[in-house]
Parts: sequence; structure tokens; C-alpha cells
Amino acid sequence: MKKLVIFDLDGTLLYTLEDLTDSVNYAMSQFGYPSKTLEEVCSFVGNGVRRLVELSMPENCSEYDFEAVFTAFKVHYAEHCCYKTQPYDGIIKVLKYLRTKNIRIGIVSNKFHQAAVDVCEFYFSGLYDVVMGESKNCRRKPFPDGIDKILSDLNISKKDAVLIGDSEVDIKTAYNAGIDSVAVLWGFRDRNTLVNNGAVRLIENPLELLFMIETEL
Repeated sequence: MKKLVIFDLDGTLLYTLEDLTDSVNYAMSQFGYPSKTLEEVCSFVGNGVRRLVELSMPENCSEYDFEAVFTAFKVHYAEHCCYKTQPYDGIIKVLKYLRTKNIRIGIVSNKFHQAAVDVCEFYFSGLYDVVMGESKNCRRKPFPDGIDKILSDLNISKKDAVLIGDSEVDIKTAYNAGIDSVAVLWGFRDRNTLVNNGAVRLIENPLELLFMIETEL
């Protein structure tokens, strides 16, 4: 049995798509740019909010225009990031179960670090050991920095850890960090995308993770 389970945040622990879309469209509207659908934003997420805004903007926008839109997005999202966001069904039960087994829990996100900390504390207070988001000392996934820091902080070896995530970015991150991974099918990517990007273990429901931890990991 693994000693540490590391979760991705958006699309794995939390359904965040509507709040992200609302903040993207608020920022677009402030500068007269077209709004984006849920489906479009879903295809843009996974590489951090800066990349999300870049992909949401029209082509050939200047760096000055981008920074203005990005600032508007960040301000709006900081104030509205928990309006429609919620844990996926079964996630709280999974986290509590891992606690009963004395399995450590880490969370690694491409949100800015303080935003990741704030969101995790709001939804999962007392149910995790450490969270790592993007910062000047921690590059965003697929760089393995966040996982390396969690392993170091908790003094756990790579063979005893697994990353649970919903995207090709998470699969690559686990590979870069040298740890096992499990891809989830309730998030922001479909089965074909995950399999085509190297996913070997896939689960359709959070509660399947409990069985997998007991029998396969």
C-alpha cells in the first residue's frame, strides 16, 4: 500500500470549471473580447491560469493587453473562486478514508500557490498534509517541483507515492517525478486523450480509488 497519495486539484478533487469560465468571461467582457463556452475553457485548463487566459484571448493581442486582461481575471477569480466550485461526489469520503489508513495526502496544483492553499483550506481543511501551487520556487506541472517538495517535506520515497490526476499534464508530471499515476475520468479530459498520453491506470469513480489502493497500488 502506498504511503502518500498526491492529488491534482482542478478536475480531480474539485469541479472548478464554472467559476473559471465566469472569471474568464468577466475579464473578456471588460476589454470587448468574445466570451468563451464551458467546453472551450475546459479544453484550455491544465497548464495554469496564465495559459488559460492566453488561450482565451484573440490571437495577436499585445503583451500589454494580455497583462491587463490577466489582472482582471485574477482579481475576479480571487473573489469568486468558490461560488460554483464543489468537490466531486465521493472525494470527501476518499480523503477521510485515507486518513483512517494513515496515508499521507498531498495536493499539487497549477494554481498560484496562495490561491491553491486558500481553496484547499476552504474545502478540505484537516483532510490533507501539504499543498503545493505554482510559485517562484515551484514551477508549474509538468515540472516535478511540487511533487519533489512534497516527497521531501513528508520524507517519503518515490516508490511509496502515487499521483491522481485528470489530464495529460498530470500523467507527464508523474513520469517526470518518477512516481506512479492514476488517471481519473470524471475531470476535464476524456479516456482517449488520457490513454493517448500514456495513462495505464484509469478510474471512473472516486470510490474506485479505495479499492485500487487496497489491491493494486
